[in-house]
Amino acid sequence: MRGQDFVKMNLRTWKALLLGSAILVGSIVVVGCAGHMEDTKDMEQKNKVPAVQRIARVDTTLGDVRNDYYYWLRDRENPEVIKYLEAENEYARRMMAPTEKLQEVLFRELKGRIKEDDQSVPVHKGDYYYYSRDEAGKQYSIFCRKKGGLEAEEEVLLDENILAEGFDYHRVRAMRLSPDHNLLAFATDTSGNEIYTLNVKDLRTGNMLSDIIPVVSGDVQWGNDNRTLFYTKHDAAHRPYQLYRHSLGGDGPDELIFTEPDERFWLDIGKTKDEAYLLIRLGSKITSEVWFLDADMPAGEFKRIEQRTSGREYSVEHREGYFYIVTNDEALNFRLMKAPVASPGYANWEAVLPYDETVKLDNISVFKNYLALFERADGLKRIRVLKIADGSLHTIAYPDAAYTVWPTGNVAYDTDLLRFGYSSMVTPTTVYDFNMTIHTRDTLKIDEVPGYDASQYESRRVWATASDGVKIPISMVYKKGFSQNGAHPCWLYGYGAYGASMDPYFSTNRVSLLDRGFVFAIAHVRGGGEMGRHWYEDGKFLNKRNSFTDFIAAAEYLIQENYTTNEKLVASGGSAGGLLMGAVANMRPDLFQAIIADVPFVDVINTMLDPTIPLTVVEYDEWGNPNERKYYDYMKSYAPYENVKAMEYPHMLITAGLNDPRVGYWEPAKWTAKLRHMKTDNHLLLLKTNMGAGHGGASGRYDYLKEIAFEYAFALDRLGMVE
Repeated sequence: MRGQDFVKMNLRTWKALLLGSAILVGSIVVVGCAGHMEDTKDMEQKNKVPAVQRIARVDTTLGDVRNDYYYWLRDRENPEVIKYLEAENEYARRMMAPTEKLQEVLFRELKGRIKEDDQSVPVHKGDYYYYSRDEAGKQYSIFCRKKGGLEAEEEVLLDENILAEGFDYHRVRAMRLSPDHNLLAFATDTSGNEIYTLNVKDLRTGNMLSDIIPVVSGDVQWGNDNRTLFYTKHDAAHRPYQLYRHSLGGDGPDELIFTEPDERFWLDIGKTKDEAYLLIRLGSKITSEVWFLDADMPAGEFKRIEQRTSGREYSVEHREGYFYIVTNDEALNFRLMKAPVASPGYANWEAVLPYDETVKLDNISVFKNYLALFERADGLKRIRVLKIADGSLHTIAYPDAAYTVWPTGNVAYDTDLLRFGYSSMVTPTTVYDFNMTIHTRDTLKIDEVPGYDASQYESRRVWATASDGVKIPISMVYKKGFSQNGAHPCWLYGYGAYGASMDPYFSTNRVSLLDRGFVFAIAHVRGGGEMGRHWYEDGKFLNKRNSFTDFIAAAEYLIQENYTTNEKLVASGGSAGGLLMGAVANMRPDLFQAIIADVPFVDVINTMLDPTIPLTVVEYDEWGNPNERKYYDYMKSYAPYENVKAMEYPHMLITAGLNDPRVGYWEPAKWTAKLRHMKTDNHLLLLKTNMGAGHGGASGRYDYLKEIAFEYAFALDRLGMVE
């Protein structure tokens, strides 16, 4: 998914747990464009934008002819492509040189608000307490455990700072402990292309085993024999589609045990919370299928729970001989069912709770005596606890009007304690243990933010009216003393895809904006999941333009209500949110002073017509298949690259990752080149490509803050707020 990694275990979860080729025709035309900061000839020469070749390439789809002059930028083996990207980076450096002092000030602020020596809340599993910690000056986390109690001697399981030595980029994912706690399997990526190498460490000796498996997708699980590993591999389009079984120390080739042939479906390997069953989870954007295997018999064969039916999604957990199933079957907002393990097919699914169409059931966590229900009601997350013995329900209350809440570190099965994280736009992340029996909570940790005083800030939720009359929620935060007089700058963020919700969370980084008088606002546009499943359905396929018009309505509301003016409004979004930025830039460039588009998915038509590109076929169920006339015409009506016009655009900063497997670097590069050729203004347009990273940008925590400082400096500079 472009911007969301929804089948993979991220480091936050770990910290809680363990802590095409084509013929080019035509002639080359070297073009330049406006974009200079000064009017003198000397400054024009000094600030001359990079030259880019235009090479005619004609494509015909369903009788429609398109000429893509920048298709050649897809060929990263062409030295001229790298030369162009480096020229754009140098141009960005030159144009941002006057802000270097501001960037350094911002970086120091951002760094100063993180507790550099910090530790996660320990998670008790077996005889051990697992946690991660950070040390000042080090880019990456250190993963540790203590045996028997928190006063015991620390054992370092993995120090990513050591693993990352010699690499500009490093990412660890899918760290999995063997059931006996003696072995650690983990996957590493050293380029950002999301192609991993699987390693196994013996925690008793500290040595790495010889079982090294390259070119894997990063998902891994243990059988309960402590020697069988299951892992997945990608196909040529970067889709996880094969499952292998590996025996530690084995001489022969690993056994291929499952292949998913349908290009719309991805595969991942999971395990139930009680570690009783391994799960093959297969899914497209609209359909699911799950297979299971007794984890005590890892050499056995997987069995299917229920065969896929187009449009039916389901996920599975296990408790006391039953599979608990969250599904949208006859329930748009999902409902909870169960079926016996002995006969788990659809005919035996029975409701656990009555379906409530006003509440979206996202997922569950199972315990021996309880079920925790993670839901969404009235646009906000909530947790309800179901007591199995009597069917009673308890809803956990929260102090803020707008907030977000999530499960974390719930590895124990036979316990009364539910652990969850909580934050709002003014409240730093807080971790609680909630006693499901007596309904009390203990505060385990409040993230320390040096220099931050929550009492100095306030948040609110307001509603804009979309062009079709639908009310669009906007979450915002600002420093107290704010007055709706139109004098304040505003940063408006949006995403709006895949049903992903951009909830009102806390960010230490945005305090640098708030302290400079900004309003920071999140537009919860359709295409996301904030208001339930229908909110997603109303912003995908042939309803995609609702995402864009909702964002425009949010911007207009902020201006009309005197929160800001168009001369002080900055818009930002990344990946699929970058598509949002590209669309609104074409539709209403007058609304924004500046737009920041991170790794933007903007070349929609050309990408979705190429099945060799990662995610293309998988995402037919999100955007539609452009080989069908209705989808082709609709995509073409909004695709940012196709709709660049000869008109004035806002100041724009566009970022890319050379190794990005989700949004090819050429999409932002092509878009930038076309904008340079077409736009009629002198506003600043920058393309900044990370030549050693992928979709998520820099991997080190300090390097990442430098990227944030660069973007903030760009916005402040364009608003005339350079200090």
